[in-house]
Amino acid sequence: MKKELGQEAIYDARTLGTPRMLVLGLQHLFAMFGATVLVPILVQGYGLPLSIQTTLLMAGIGTLLFHVCTKFKVPAFLGSSFVYLGGFSTVATLPAYEGMDPQTKLAYALGGIVIAGLLYLVLALLFKVLGAKKVMRFFPPIVTGPMIIMIGLNFAGSAVSNVMTCWWLALVAIVVVVIANIWGKGMLKIIPILLGVVVSYIVALIAGQVDFTAVKDADFVGLQQFVIAKFDISAILVMAPIAIAAMMEHIGDVSAISSTTGKNFIGDPGLHRTLMGDGLATALAGFFGGPANTTYGENTGVLALSKVYDPRVVRLAAYFAIILSFSPKFDALVNSIPAAVVGGVSFILYGMISAVGVRNIVENRVDLTKSRNLIIAAVMFVSGLGFTSVGGITFTVGGATITLSGLAIAAIAGVVLNAILPGNDYEFGANPEGDKSADLGSY
Repeated sequence: MKKELGQEAIYDARTLGTPRMLVLGLQHLFAMFGATVLVPILVQGYGLPLSIQTTLLMAGIGTLLFHVCTKFKVPAFLGSSFVYLGGFSTVATLPAYEGMDPQTKLAYALGGIVIAGLLYLVLALLFKVLGAKKVMRFFPPIVTGPMIIMIGLNFAGSAVSNVMTCWWLALVAIVVVVIANIWGKGMLKIIPILLGVVVSYIVALIAGQVDFTAVKDADFVGLQQFVIAKFDISAILVMAPIAIAAMMEHIGDVSAISSTTGKNFIGDPGLHRTLMGDGLATALAGFFGGPANTTYGENTGVLALSKVYDPRVVRLAAYFAIILSFSPKFDALVNSIPAAVVGGVSFILYGMISAVGVRNIVENRVDLTKSRNLIIAAVMFVSGLGFTSVGGITFTVGGATITLSGLAIAAIAGVVLNAILPGNDYEFGANPEGDKSADLGSY
């Protein structure tokens, strides 16, 4: 029986035909593009010359490397990580680097990212040696659920800020996404994000809201300009500890993708493989001049909306990113999309991520009548949202300034509280009927 698009899960997109697969890949590209290129733009604001083109190239290559490491099973896209922004800012202003040229500072920061990526392999080894059952005891649904929720909510402010640049244009994008996903038929139902971007962009063009100056001035083809990583203890002490937060987010993201697709990626191919893929992609990106990579919540939101869970579609987006990384003109074209349009589609995507986190808690039947669970969730929510609003916590280690983001603090607080508070009866895979993280594939 033929599946109705947008209503039932599709795990093999080849049944849709090549043209539709290409369009779906393009949708994933647009979903990740804004946030991915925003990271180098922000880093350039710190005075460090991080390349947008190299960032795109490393995101595409990193995604493909991740898929190889995970046996081509996990439909995740790896884009630029925002978690390391505080590290870039700190390295740019380190007293030890005063008077140093910006490119050398960037090279040292990138060296720290390489080490951070390699730290993923340590945790991956623990999962491999000890097994998911022992390690996941520290990451039960009462910890990963709130993490997923906050991954979405932490970017809510960014979405609203973009929306406020032009409310009516953002509303056009939101309305198009909702209409396409709820009332659309066939292909229209599974490309709501792409439609939201395209339709609202056309409206913006008609309304004179698009500036084409940069597009006209950009070349069609441009080669990469790599900055090779250099290693210095001060930068390493700044960047490497941030991997703790990034790894916690990774576990939350993989849990979110598992919940969204109905497959247990924590068990198969296993967190040791997803962590290895993410870590190697981050180390590779850092070595050749790109920011750290991370599994992207925006693309998880696309999965939730389209219900097309085939990793092949995500790999198409990676190929697109690699090809387009050699085109400054395309880069300028995408950057000409008004902030309100980006805000409109992000409004839906970030909300979908948080909704997946709620579903993760509900489906795993987390008992919120227990005081320990309420305390863990409460502390995580206030830490994640509260510390984010004040820029995290900054402290000094060995003369280097380190900033922990709100998400990092929440993750650490959740793991520690879950470990020390009495009543932790969670056992990964022990109760499939009441523990859907153990048998997500049957749902």
